[in-house]
Amino acid sequence: MDLARGLAVLGMLAAHLLDTERVLTPDPESWITLVNGRSSILFAVLAGLSIALVTGGTRPLPAERRPRAAARLAMRGAMLWVIGVLLVMTGVPVYVILPAYAVLFVLALPFLGLRARGLLTAAAVFALVMPWVQPVLDAAPIWSGPGGDELAALIGWNYPFTTWIAFLLAGMGLGRLDLRAPAPQGLLVTVGGSLALAGYGAALLTAPAVRGNAYLAVVLTAEDHSAGLWEVIGSGGFAIAVIGACLLLCRTPLRWVAVPLRAVGSMPLTAYVLQLVVWAIVALALLGDTSDLYGIREAGLFAPLVAGLVVLCTVWVLVIGRGPLEALIDRAVRAVVGGDVVRPAAQLR
Repeated sequence: MDLARGLAVLGMLAAHLLDTERVLTPDPESWITLVNGRSSILFAVLAGLSIALVTGGTRPLPAERRPRAAARLAMRGAMLWVIGVLLVMTGVPVYVILPAYAVLFVLALPFLGLRARGLLTAAAVFALVMPWVQPVLDAAPIWSGPGGDELAALIGWNYPFTTWIAFLLAGMGLGRLDLRAPAPQGLLVTVGGSLALAGYGAALLTAPAVRGNAYLAVVLTAEDHSAGLWEVIGSGGFAIAVIGACLLLCRTPLRWVAVPLRAVGSMPLTAYVLQLVVWAIVALALLGDTSDLYGIREAGLFAPLVAGLVVLCTVWVLVIGRGPLEALIDRAVRAVVGGDVVRPAAQLR
């Protein structure tokens, strides 16, 4: 999971700072476009998986223990929302995902008692139904009225919770499986890969048929950040396949080669926040404007930022342990609500 989270964090950074506006082709130079949209969806699926692991894993917590678990998740969501809003205020030209995370954490609370089958069924229902509703919600007058942009930023509407709840529930469903065994890990690769092929293949097949129909064009699409039906199926499947592949890889000695990426993924909140803060500081110093996306891309920030982030996270994890923001949130939650309901699995084993 740490490896998958590390890939998601660096993938989101690449989507922001590299030229990823290309058509995906067999040419390896175009493969960087894979990070567009898919990195953030992988992040959301992993968030659901983490929620499942800390609320019972393969066995959901009994009813009498769920209120405390729900309170812990709600407080974590509230703290993520505050951090997300502060990042939005830096003016860095990215769609900050943390406010959407906060909303999704709250929406996950009624589903804590479900087992894998119920969670995956709920995820499938949202995935198949909500892309048809999303264009109507996106066209609501509230978004174009006074304060519409600010409201969208406050709730992370660029990652609309109405559709993205499918990714979170899918991750929770995966977390209710016994992912320590190789068979389920291989199953994730197979099922996820099949869903990805089905979603992206359907997008290619239906593209000619939806031309000229504005509604169907935004529903039957795999375009990144569209919340279209084929994106939800294809990119959701891609995320599941990546998680399965990372689990399988970490059964081999390659897990030690992947330690730097796993270190980034073991402190994803710290890594995510740090990259945006450094971005804002560098942009302000070099360009005098934190919102100049093309200027910061031309400055070549991506490579040194990735290198510094990987080195810093690796040293921190090996010398100190848990990431600073992760530890801060955990202490705050413990102080207000109490200790962990389920002890998280040790990292970097």
